[in-house]
Amino acid sequence: MSVEMIFVFIMIVVMLAALLFEVARPDMIIFSVVVIFLITGLLTPEEALKGFSNQGMLTVALLFIVAGAVQKHGIIDQIMKRWLNKSRSVRGSMLRFFLPLPLFSAFLNNTPIVVTFTPIIKKWCEDRGIAPSKFLIPLSYVTILGGTITLMGTSTNLVVHGMLLDNDLEGFTLFQLAIVGISITIIGFIYLFTVGYRLLPNHLGFREQVIADSREYIAEMTVQPNFAFLNQSVQKAGLRDLKGLYLIEIIRGEERISPVRSTTIIQTGDRLIFTGLISTIADLQNIKGLSLETGSDLELEDLKNGSIQLVEAVVSHQSSLLAKTIKQSQFRSRFDAGVLAVHRNNERIKSKIGDIILRPGDTLLLLTGSDFIRKYQQSSDFYVVSSLDAPTNLHENPKKGWLTIGLLVAMILLVTLGVLSMFKAMALAVFLLIVTKMITPEEAKKYVQFNVLLLIASAFGVGAAMTKSGLAEWLAKGLLTLGEPFGLFVILLLVYLLTNIFTELITNSAAAVLMLPIGLELASSLAVSYMGFAVIIAIAASASFITPIGYQTNLIVYGPGGYKFKDYIKVGTPLSLLVMVITVTIVNFVWF
Repeated sequence: MSVEMIFVFIMIVVMLAALLFEVARPDMIIFSVVVIFLITGLLTPEEALKGFSNQGMLTVALLFIVAGAVQKHGIIDQIMKRWLNKSRSVRGSMLRFFLPLPLFSAFLNNTPIVVTFTPIIKKWCEDRGIAPSKFLIPLSYVTILGGTITLMGTSTNLVVHGMLLDNDLEGFTLFQLAIVGISITIIGFIYLFTVGYRLLPNHLGFREQVIADSREYIAEMTVQPNFAFLNQSVQKAGLRDLKGLYLIEIIRGEERISPVRSTTIIQTGDRLIFTGLISTIADLQNIKGLSLETGSDLELEDLKNGSIQLVEAVVSHQSSLLAKTIKQSQFRSRFDAGVLAVHRNNERIKSKIGDIILRPGDTLLLLTGSDFIRKYQQSSDFYVVSSLDAPTNLHENPKKGWLTIGLLVAMILLVTLGVLSMFKAMALAVFLLIVTKMITPEEAKKYVQFNVLLLIASAFGVGAAMTKSGLAEWLAKGLLTLGEPFGLFVILLLVYLLTNIFTELITNSAAAVLMLPIGLELASSLAVSYMGFAVIIAIAASASFITPIGYQTNLIVYGPGGYKFKDYIKVGTPLSLLVMVITVTIVNFVWF
């Protein structure tokens, strides 16, 4: 190995470790590595920035906007709600619900699909006394499988396509992956609703756990005439930063004041509702003029009757809240919402809320104002996945919704017939959406997940460094030496396994970008078609079933389903092995 190869190898190992231990946001970690390669002269500015002009990456950006426009008008989830309620049996209803999902995720970004349907499935399950945990992991897995059917189904497919074009090779056609994608979707579907269904746990969702234990969360104090801070603000009364407690609401006669601001004035007879570490309630009892209402019948469920609501939100991989305490992030003032509790690995973190350092996948139970969902549904900081009284979609004109879907179908037809490339079709779709005012430019900007794009574009720089330094060739030769005595099928299995391990530990697009240079070198050394290796890497990078952190949709259902890490391992490992064997067998038969 040359000095350059050793340096690139060390940097990639450090990068993988930083991603695994969540040292910082994934996009910033990978971008930092590219900057180091640039400063050390390993990459030229053109090579380092090549990913930012990659056709696959830019197509992903446009697809975010198109998917956002479809989601905005809420037509699909309206149809699915009606469709879901037509069947009488539980299994029949869920089969009806899941059957169309692979079709949706084949043509739309699967992240908004899972965000949209998580609360629908949860509500449906709760109304029938069924554990949502029986259906939320299948929701994630089915959309992942459906995304492998077409070129536009996942960002991974588009990224691999863009890299092939950058290497002056022919990319994927719209339905080239379908021969593998449809096969693994059908087999995966059968597995999830037979063996997988039995392996899934019967868990209450996080919100349901909290509501069931609401006595632990709620304390009520009444303000007496001898309270020293009557007609003064909450801040002056010292009720803003209590140890382990949070003033969530003031009930004044028929009026409910929430969220409570530091400037809110306290009056005689006010009922102060606190939540948090109720073990520290003695501190409140020591304040003269506040009396504890031990017989209060107020519960968390009652709060929805006021001007506030309970909302569940999952912290994303791209969140600006990561690696900070809730207090440091100024959550309350920034989002006008209070954090009631934090769920991690199917357990509520029992410590002072303000001191909890947030990680990807943490589920926050929030007390918010009535307009919180409208404001933050497209936030890159978290995925809003449930609410007690507000719809997850604020439906607009249904005609616009149908026009948006019609436009998407027209673009798909143009790509299928070879009239336009995927990039040109999506660019035209976004242009028409804005010109016809189906979305505004401001909304289009909100739909684009810039952190994801930075991660993908930066990963291209890392891939370029691997190729330029010769590391990709060296790793390919190592795989070849290991697998050649056993034949091509074993080499394909090794490439699939390595890509799949990367995608479980880091992110799907980054895994694909790191592995494709190795795949192309292997194809060259074996003098076989590169397309088979490209298909293997695209599918393996998307097929993340064993951990909640490898794929965004797994992360979204983690908290709402009340899952533990081991649930993904138990249900996802057999599915992962099935998908691997089917993919490698079909690729070996079709492309070699």
